[in-house]
Amino acid sequence: MRWARRLATAWMLLASGAFADAPDHSPRPLPRPGLVQQVTEAPGAIAQASAVPPMLRPKPRPAGLVPDITPEAVVQVAAMVPRPKPRPAGLTARATAPEVVVQAAAVRTQPGNESLRTRRGAVCGDAEIRGEAIAPITSRVRGCGVPDAVRITAVAGVRLSQAATIDCPTARALKAWVQDGLQPQFRRNPVVQLQVAAHYACRPRNNKRGAKISEHGRGRALDISGLVLADGRVLTVADNWRGSKPIKAAYRAACGVFGTTLGPGSDGYHEDHMHFDTARYRSGSYCR
Repeated sequence: MRWARRLATAWMLLASGAFADAPDHSPRPLPRPGLVQQVTEAPGAIAQASAVPPMLRPKPRPAGLVPDITPEAVVQVAAMVPRPKPRPAGLTARATAPEVVVQAAAVRTQPGNESLRTRRGAVCGDAEIRGEAIAPITSRVRGCGVPDAVRITAVAGVRLSQAATIDCPTARALKAWVQDGLQPQFRRNPVVQLQVAAHYACRPRNNKRGAKISEHGRGRALDISGLVLADGRVLTVADNWRGSKPIKAAYRAACGVFGTTLGPGSDGYHEDHMHFDTARYRSGSYCR
């Protein structure tokens, strides 16, 4: 009975709120050292701790930045970008024409050289002058050198026994002589090769010390010592000059085509070859 009375009394006190102001003696976790004191002493510390540090927030954009980026502004900026100039009208059509491509690929020049390749292996602007353009020849000897040098291997279908270094005016003169002065003398048995005894060489005339520079030293001279015919015969100036009318006739035909023609009987220095050069004289060609 006592137990029932006590239980009833407790329910009555509980219902009436008698325990509302009673101290709470339930166990609590111990506070961290210094934490409670900081929070209680600084009421705004909780708000500051929960806030994101200012350094982690992006800076605000300048006022008016976004509205400035408009389609008109993009077009204006794009127009300021440098662009290549348009090709002239019709340029592509001309460049792609087959004959223009072949012609452009065939032309090759060297600085300071007047020789122009018209097709592979041709020089001096003439398809019948075969050889190659070479670099200008210079020399420490005053008067020597060839500013427009070419190395010739054949003219008008006639081979040279060795490549001859001369200039283009001399090469053209040689071609004209072969066509109009030499071959007409050997119609039935044409010449197929010229035996070249000398071409460019920086030396005095007739190799005489103290003499003027020879035309050989300027790339304007060529010495021919013999001819090879189509049937294989070889005619040399040294052995066949006296008995060969065609050789003498061809030699005479060179006068005027070249500025100077010298051969057997001229001065004693050309008994075994014909000397041709393109020197120019006020009084005309020098032929002996």
